[in-house]
Amino acid sequence: MSSRASSTAGSTAPTWLTPPGCSDVLKYGGDGTLHRDLNKRVSEYFKREGLRRDGGWRMIAKSAVIVSWVATTYVLLLTVATEAWHFIALAISMGLSLACVGFSIQHDGGHGAYSNRRWVSKLAAFALDAIGGSSYMWHHKHNVLHHTYPNIEQVDDDISQSPWLRLSTTDAYHPAHRYQHVYSWLLYALVTPKWIFVDDYRRMFTQRAGARRVPPPRGKELAKLFAGKALAYSWMFITPLVVFGPSLAMLAVYGLIFWVWGLSLATTFQLAHCNDIAEFGSWPRVGESIPMGWAEQQLATTVNFSQDNRALTWFLGGLNYQIEHHLFPKVCHLHYPAISSIVAEVCAEHGAPYLVQPSMFEALRSHIAHLKRVGAGPSATEAAPAVVG
Repeated sequence: MSSRASSTAGSTAPTWLTPPGCSDVLKYGGDGTLHRDLNKRVSEYFKREGLRRDGGWRMIAKSAVIVSWVATTYVLLLTVATEAWHFIALAISMGLSLACVGFSIQHDGGHGAYSNRRWVSKLAAFALDAIGGSSYMWHHKHNVLHHTYPNIEQVDDDISQSPWLRLSTTDAYHPAHRYQHVYSWLLYALVTPKWIFVDDYRRMFTQRAGARRVPPPRGKELAKLFAGKALAYSWMFITPLVVFGPSLAMLAVYGLIFWVWGLSLATTFQLAHCNDIAEFGSWPRVGESIPMGWAEQQLATTVNFSQDNRALTWFLGGLNYQIEHHLFPKVCHLHYPAISSIVAEVCAEHGAPYLVQPSMFEALRSHIAHLKRVGAGPSATEAAPAVVG
């Protein structure tokens, strides 16, 4: 994302559903020096090593492994599984493999980082449609809102999970939120079915993603959305129903698949942004701008974790290197480990934070601590949100 794009995105007033007293033009402060230095040093690395920023043949090979994982699990579920433990093991495998499609293939494709050929990246992005989502809606929710304004309360739709979860201090408070650190792990299971059956349609018909008005898909984009849904519903639901027929056992298998899939996706995001060391910002008041520069905002609101775990890095598509991803979303995730030392060095030179949780355990502890703190209710240091119930 260029500094120009990040500083001007959302500047057209009709795009926003602006809260009273808040600016309808969201701009960043800062002089952009840190952002320029980061871009310069990382560009020098790619030039020095003679590397492209996309994934090249390595990304194609990884994608082949992931697609084979999904296909093999699917065929085994339909043709070989007979015992309860078969279905349990294969349901877990299916949930993990579908999450891996999103982490690696779709995510890089949606950011244009999969290949230097645009049509190849678009094909990779369509992987989301093929597993039930919408690459069109994801672009507006994730690329435009989340990446431009991470952890800006009421703007970043990824942290707007009210009333079920209270992830920021400006969300309405409900007494049940004091237990969200316990029940959230069950709600995460609903992330994928909600997204497949509800969220894409709701955003299309309401023309909203969080605080932003989303242009409804038209023409080819609308056809692609419905074609993707039809494809996903066919292989995910219709074919298994034809093979096995409806039953409570099948419902249990779907429940396990969705829980593993949703838990993997939701937890990865939460560990990177919703924890006790990442900062949260507020929608600026009229006449004000976001106090930090764009790069400073990414660094203050984003946390890496388990950087030394190569297996986890492979599975998560490098999203445990969330800082590198937010600063360089158009760089393929295969390059994140290599450029992380450069990013950390530049941050140190500028006195900017480079937030890292050393292990998955510590990252989980930090996320649970955040859920407890925010779920405890309004305090004197918070804005006064509405209290429900």
